[in-house]
Formats: sequence, structure tokens, C-alpha cells
Amino acid sequence: MSVAESRLNFANSKNLLTEGLTDNEAKKKLQKYGFNIISERKKISPLKILFQQFTDVMIIILIIATIISGFMGDMTEAITIIAIVIVNAVLGFAQEFKTERTMEALKSLAAPSAKVIRNEQQVNIPAEEIVPGDVLVIETGDRIAADAAILECNSLYVDESLLTGESVPVEKHALKIKDSLINSYDKKSSVYMGTVVTGGRAKAVVYATGMKTEMGNIADMIQNIEDDETPLQKRLSHLGKYIAIGCLAICTIVSITGILRGEQLLTMLLAGISLAVAAIPEGLPAIVTIALALGVQRMLKRNALIRKLPAVETLGCASIICSDKTGTLTENKMTVRKIYAAGCELDVTGSGYSTEGSFMAGKKQTDPLRMEGIKLALEIGALCNNSVCTTENNNNMAVGKLKALFSKQSNLKITGDPTEAALTIAAMKAGITRSRLNSSYHRIDELPFDADRKCMSVVCKNSSGEIFVFTKGAPDMIIDKCNRVMSSRGITKLDDIAKRSITRINDTMASNALRVMGLAYKKLETGTYRAEAKNLEKDLIFVGLMGMIDPPRREAVVAVQKCKLAGIKPIMITGDHKLTAAAIAKELNIYCDGDEVLTGADLDKMTDGQLAKVAKTVSVYARVSPKHKLMIVRVLKSLGHIVAMTGDGVNDAPAVKEADIGVSMGVTGTDVTKEASSMVLLDDNFATLVAAVEEGRVIYNNIRKFIRYMLACNLGEVLTMFLGILLMLPIPLLPIQILWVNLATDGLPAIALGLDPPEKDIMMQRPRGANDNIFSHGLLRLIVTRGIFIGLSTLGVFMSIFYILGDVETARTSAFMTLVITQLIHVFECKSETRNIFENSLFNNIPLVLAVLCSIIMVLAVVYVPVLQGIFDTVALGISEWFIIIGVSLIVPILSSMFKRNRRGLDQ
Repeated sequence: MSVAESRLNFANSKNLLTEGLTDNEAKKKLQKYGFNIISERKKISPLKILFQQFTDVMIIILIIATIISGFMGDMTEAITIIAIVIVNAVLGFAQEFKTERTMEALKSLAAPSAKVIRNEQQVNIPAEEIVPGDVLVIETGDRIAADAAILECNSLYVDESLLTGESVPVEKHALKIKDSLINSYDKKSSVYMGTVVTGGRAKAVVYATGMKTEMGNIADMIQNIEDDETPLQKRLSHLGKYIAIGCLAICTIVSITGILRGEQLLTMLLAGISLAVAAIPEGLPAIVTIALALGVQRMLKRNALIRKLPAVETLGCASIICSDKTGTLTENKMTVRKIYAAGCELDVTGSGYSTEGSFMAGKKQTDPLRMEGIKLALEIGALCNNSVCTTENNNNMAVGKLKALFSKQSNLKITGDPTEAALTIAAMKAGITRSRLNSSYHRIDELPFDADRKCMSVVCKNSSGEIFVFTKGAPDMIIDKCNRVMSSRGITKLDDIAKRSITRINDTMASNALRVMGLAYKKLETGTYRAEAKNLEKDLIFVGLMGMIDPPRREAVVAVQKCKLAGIKPIMITGDHKLTAAAIAKELNIYCDGDEVLTGADLDKMTDGQLAKVAKTVSVYARVSPKHKLMIVRVLKSLGHIVAMTGDGVNDAPAVKEADIGVSMGVTGTDVTKEASSMVLLDDNFATLVAAVEEGRVIYNNIRKFIRYMLACNLGEVLTMFLGILLMLPIPLLPIQILWVNLATDGLPAIALGLDPPEKDIMMQRPRGANDNIFSHGLLRLIVTRGIFIGLSTLGVFMSIFYILGDVETARTSAFMTLVITQLIHVFECKSETRNIFENSLFNNIPLVLAVLCSIIMVLAVVYVPVLQGIFDTVALGISEWFIIIGVSLIVPILSSMFKRNRRGLDQ
């Protein structure tokens, strides 16, 4: 049902407020418009998700390798490979199946039931049965069940932060009606599904249900976002294709070359197949999975829950973090920052719902209770107030411990309007508690806040029987209601000079993005309260102003600085006012001189191309909607950035899902955003992102180390065989020996290399480029040069001993041991791409040392255990052979260390 239809129905129904729909009308509309639910796209079947796990190139190569290994009788190799395939498939299936729960979480935000007018009576019905034309009856604390236009309201305030990101509840008003026609219609006269009423009551006619609501539009955006591969997945996919081509070429060239030089057909086919299997880094998926899984465990200890394994690695190469302001960079708790009264102006320290804080006059701490005007302003703010302060009783012990660990705030719980909560806390900082005030004042009446008056008043009687009116509200409205002012000279006339002075202070506070509240009072003549009831808010005494803001998190300031040192640009994206957003961003050092601030209105006038041209200088986006957030993320991705997006509200969910990595808040975040995200911050701490960045960089570097090690070793094996055949030598290594080397060196040492600790300067490096491949920054050169040296060393030992002794078995055994020793030495070289083996700390990764020892034991067993000698065609080696093997194996590391030192000397 369109807005126009709802207007027409309203115009034609004079008694809609009292009559509502009939059951018959509601039934027909339910059939026409459907249930008021968030529908889901057609789910992918679990079997299809499982099948997709086996379509990756690397997985196909591994399956082929399994078949080949089984054909050759190596069941250990076959079982190992198929186990890797199954583990990867199960993990991938579990991750994709979880993402299908996003829409279920969105459904939970809809109200389970709602009060409507049906058949001239107020009834409670399931929210899913609401139809366009229904009249909702909404009160404080209700969750709105559908999008509706307000017909009448009384002091209605709605928390729309889930949809808009604004931290302050939105004031609503009824549609303006004249002669049964709607004269104006805007967001101020609408309420939306999923939002919560924080104050007042209203009646509203439903004009949109289900997927036609604003919530439904967000759900539709989430469903239409495709999940992109992560940078790591793309790079490994490309690597898999290259390896597939290489394996076919190796198998073909070696087999044909050997056959042409007269070797037996079966022998050369087995040799070619063995080399192909050896060339496949079947441990690659395993090491990636293990490295990411261990990263997940470490991140969990640092309060980040990783929902998708590649998330940590992706965040490690993020170049931009788009962060929601409210609740992510800020406390999401209004806090009084400045107080002005009786000519005195004080700064208030502290933040959030903590009573820790001081009152500062310049740099000097002062006692506000000794200042009559300031004291009275604090008392008025606390008395003219309906917020409730209680000691938080957390039955969830885990959550309680979490908050105790990660928050220094007192365990206060404030319910009610955030502005009133801020006034309550400010008074408590001065020692003015509600219980103390209640012992001195008794409230006897209240004039609630409304849109026309823009203020609230309470009538209180003190212990002496005196009656007072205390009023708070918009400063301009409060000033208009006053004829006197409390000044440093006492109570004086509020003349034009005094008004201009107050207005100037108000404007200064507002320009600093503070929300300003005016405070006033007057004493009623005893016994004349009833007579003056209609004029309670006239001839007041102006007391002062209080300026408040949702302050930035202290730890967020440090986290932003660390992000900048790491080469990551933080960007604030919020629904708040432009000035407020810029002020907070400046405190956080996100906004700097020369940066731009764009609003949603600005974005509406821009194309993606126009935004792309100015995006580099924009650090703050204000007054934005969900579609704007999507636009921003997509444009930044199109510019080649790896984009992370943090958020907590429903309004953040589409952009969180669209980003390369989405990060949601664990404490304040909605289920929708959590399900759409890749990572959840359990402590809602922006600083945890910095830990995630570091972890991601460590994991990626360790994967590069693994790839360097594996491919260099595999290249050495291939060159040994290929050059041996090309030089008309006997086959340097038998197929079963190649497979044993592959098993001994590609297993535990390679996996242990993935556990290497971070290098000291890892957070001082620029993020790697989005287009960087896995071999960038000289890695391919390191792999090729070291692979050549491993191959030449192995072949050199084979030829030397073969020509000296004329014994092919001794020569093969020596080549076998040389290949293993050079690879195990090389694993320690791979610990750093800039330092040589003698500069690396060999014992900061104990699992690697133990893995190398296990590998040595495995190959020594093959050489010296008689039973295994027969299986692997090896012989026991003597001291002279070992002298040659060790000498040749150490030549390259020594030369490499000398070369790196000389090169650094030249660079300096």
C-alpha cells in the first residue's frame, strides 16, 4: 500500500481513530498485501553449498593427486590428501551455511505483537497480521510493528538509531490535516518498523508492511549483495591455476625426456607422476586453514570473535576502515561537558554513565556545590527529569565479568531519555543524588515536553512548604519565558544585554557540537498554585545552560592513531548532524585540517564517479542513510581499497556485508549486523580492530613464508630430476624417495612455519595493495633462486659421489639426504624476507624446531633402519658422504647472508 493510498483512506474515514478496520476489511487486506514479515530470498540447498566446496582448482588438483597416490600404492599419501580435502570442505560448508541466518536475525527485530484499533475496539494482535490501514496504538517502550503515519501524538519520541545512526531520540509530530486533507507529510510524522518509542504515546495509520517498510528495504539490500572472494582467496585461486598447468608440464616433459633417452616407459611415467605429486603443495589449503584457525583463537583471547576464517587475513590488508560513530567510536551515552550559570562557566570531565568526573574552572578543579548558580542548575536538571538510575544487576555472569574487565565505569544503569540521563549523571558527579533531592522536594505536578512548547516543567514542594516550578528545554524557548536572570549580582532583570550574552554562550556551545539545554525556575506564592496553573511557565528566572555530547571512547583515540601509523585511513560514517560528526572526528584525530565532510544531501547530488574524485579528501560522512553507506563502500572498493566497515545498528548491515570485511559490535550490536559481519568485537572496543589488523598481517606473512618454503623445495626437486635426465645421468631420485621427502619436509615443518611470531615492525608497514599478488615484493625471485640452488646442490652431490664411487645407490641416498637437509635449513631462512638465517631468532618458534627434528628422524630412519632400506632402496652413509652433504648444504645460506649484508651496506 502506497503512502498516497493511506492518505486517501484517511481522508475518506472521519472516524478512523476510533473505528479502525473491521475484521473483514483486515482479512481482505491480508490476502492482498500478505503477512507483515521480512521475507527471505530462496535459500541455497545444503547439498549445493557442500558441492561448491569441491569446485576450487586446488581442491580438484588434490583429488587428482589422491587418485594418483592410490594408483601408485601410496595409501598414506592418499589418505593424507583426502583428509585435507574433507576438512576444507566441511569448514567452507559451515561458514557459508551460517551466512544464511542473516535474514532470520532481521525478523527478530519486528515486534511480536501490537495494539491496534479493530471493530471500534483496541485489541492486541500478532504483528505479522497487521495490514495497511490498521491504526496502531503506541506507547513508551513499544517496538513499532510497521511503517505508519502519525494521526495524533503526545510528546512522542522514537529511538531510530537502528535505521539512521543518530544517537538522540527523534521528536515526532502528527500529520497536519485540514478539511480532511493531509497538508504535509515527512519523516517527522512517520514511525518505522523495528524502532522503539522512548517517550510519549500516539496513534498512527499503517501505510507499509513487510518488505515495503524501511526495514524491508534494508533486508532487500542485504539479499542483493553478493559475497566477494577475499584477497587471499583470489590469490590462492590464481596460484592453484598456475600449479595445475605446471604439474601437467612437469609430468609430460620429464616422462617424454626419459623415454626418449631410453628409460623404461613405466619407470618414467611413475617418475613424472611422482614429481607432479611432489610439485603440488597439498599442504597449502591445510596451512592456510590452520594459520587462520590459530589466528581466530588468538583473536578470541583479544575479544574479537571471527565468524569467517579469511576475515583476519583480509583485515590485515585493509587500507580503509569505515566506522559508525554512535556506540563504536563514541560511548553512545550523552554526557554533560559544559555548564554555564550565574556568570560562571565550568567544564565537566568524565564520560558515559560513570559518576567519575570533576568540575573545572579553566585548569583548576572546583566544587560546584559552593557556586549557587551552578548548584541550582544541577538540581533543576535532576528534578525536571524522569530518567531512573539503578545499580546494574547482571544475571549473566559471563557478561558481567566481561564488563568488569573492559570497563572502569561504575555499574550504574540509566533508563529513560539519554538527555535526561546525562543531566542525572552530571548532578551525581557533584554529589546531588535523586534520594537527596527527594528528601527536600516532592513533585506534585508535571507539564510533559511537547513539540510546540519545546520544554518540560515540574512543580515541586520543598520541606518548608514552598512551591517551585522547575523548567528545562530549548534555550531560545526558555529565554522567551523568562523576565529575570540569576547573575553574579543576584537575581536581576533579563534585559537585551543579558539575553545577547546568554545567546552568545549558547551559540558557542552549539558550534562545538554540544546539545544545549536551558534551565529556569520560579517560586510560586503559597496557596496560589491552582490559580497560576495555566501560567506556570511565564515570568521564569533564567538560571543557566548545560551543553552535552555523546563523547568519543578514550581507547578509540589511541586506536585511530595506531591505524594511521599502520597506513590505514579511518573514516567516520554517521547519521548525526554534520557539526556534531566533525567535532567528534576532530577529537579522535580522524578529521584533520584540509579534510572534507560530506552529508547525505551532498551524496544525493553526486554520481559514483563524482564521489570517487573527492573521496580521497573526505574523512567524515554525516546525515547518511543505508543506501549512502553502500554507495561509499562500493566507491572506495572501486578505487582499489580493501575496505572494512564497522557498525552496530540495522542501518549498518548492508554496508557491513558489502565491505571486504564487516565488523559488528558484540555488546550493543544488533543480531542483524552480527550475522552480516565477518567479525564481532566482543567488547565493542575500536582498539580491538588494531589487534585484528596486526593478526591479519602476521597470518598473511606466515602464509607467504609457507609458500616460499614449499615452492622453492618443490622447484628444487623438479630441477634435480629434470637436469639429471637431461644430462643423461641415472635417475637421481626414485619415485618412492621423492614421495618420502615430500611427506617428511612438507608436513610438520611447513605447518610449524605458519606459527611464526610477528616481526617487530609489522605495524609500521604500509598495507599491501589490493592488486598485489602472492609473489609480490620479491618473493618470486627468492623462490626461484633458492629452488635452483636446492636442485643444483642435490644434483651436485649425486654426480660427485656417483663419479667418485661409481655406486648409484650411495649417490641416490646422498642426494636424498642433501635434498632433505637443504630444505630443512631453508625453512629457517623463510622466517624473514629481509634478514638472513644467522640474524633470525631460531628459537622463538619452538614448534618449528621440534618439527625439523621429527623430519630428520624420519629420513634417518629410512637410511639406517635395515627394513626401511629395502623399501626405499637406500644404503647407510659414511662420514665422508656426510661431510660432502653438510658442506654443500651450508654453502648457499652462508653466501646468502654475505650478500644480504653487503646489499644493506650499499643501501645505507
